[in-house]
Amino acid sequence: MTQIYNDIAIIGIGLIGASAAISAKHNKLGGQIHCYDGSAQVREEAKSLRIGDVIHDDIASAVASADLVILAVPVGAMQAVMADIAPHLKSGCVITDTGSTKTSVIRDVKPSVPENCTFIAGHPLAGTEFSGPAAGFASLFDGRYWLLVPDDAPRAKTDQLSDFLAGMGALVEEMEAEYHDKIVAITSHLPHLIAYTIVGTAVDLESDLKEDVIRFSASGFRDFTRIAASDPTMWRDVFLNNDKAVLEMLQRFNEDLSYLQRAIRWHEGDKLFDLFTRTRSIRKSIIEAGQDN
Repeated sequence: MTQIYNDIAIIGIGLIGASAAISAKHNKLGGQIHCYDGSAQVREEAKSLRIGDVIHDDIASAVASADLVILAVPVGAMQAVMADIAPHLKSGCVITDTGSTKTSVIRDVKPSVPENCTFIAGHPLAGTEFSGPAAGFASLFDGRYWLLVPDDAPRAKTDQLSDFLAGMGALVEEMEAEYHDKIVAITSHLPHLIAYTIVGTAVDLESDLKEDVIRFSASGFRDFTRIAASDPTMWRDVFLNNDKAVLEMLQRFNEDLSYLQRAIRWHEGDKLFDLFTRTRSIRKSIIEAGQDN
């Protein structure tokens, strides 16, 4: 690959941040990869794993020479982190993020962005249930969508960032912030909320029943536990910062659930069969789009 940026700074060395550092280095997309995390323990782990080129112990030195800064921190921390790095950014720097809410991130980050820098909100639709530097791997973004919200960013800056993300294997798409938040509310946020609820219900069962639920877990429940094992800090912040879209989709879900509940109660098999037939086609579409694993 061709080097896109001279220096790259990644703030937050969890699954996404570590994977971005590893992938950027593997694909030779940057001159030097600078990394920083607020946790000394995470920094030490990242050093031992040789993630990036330099692991900094202070955030100012991490971003000082960066042409691209990637904020890979929970959405609830974006505002404070941006305020911390703003005085230390070089002129012409591009800042992007990996948060799964975009309206709140733009609201929190943009006021602190220096006039001579550019912020382009972003969101990689990639991840696992694992977290921390050791969870990162170079191919995490291969064939996965990375959504950008350019807003009023210069076209050349957006194109450069798109080239960088494509260099990591991502499929880059652009959209408006509010539209993004509605999409991920139904495709990601609501499924996580349901998974947390179902697994939470299992936790509250009587001890004997709970043990057997765990012991005899079928694939459906196992999938829910995988989703519900995701980073609690990240998901707390997601729901608090995309509350409007999540509540809208949750209301729709509750209405559909009530419809299904009535169909089961009154043994309306035709309604159940029709629903299951329609939803089956969605799975087929996901497979055809190559987003099934």
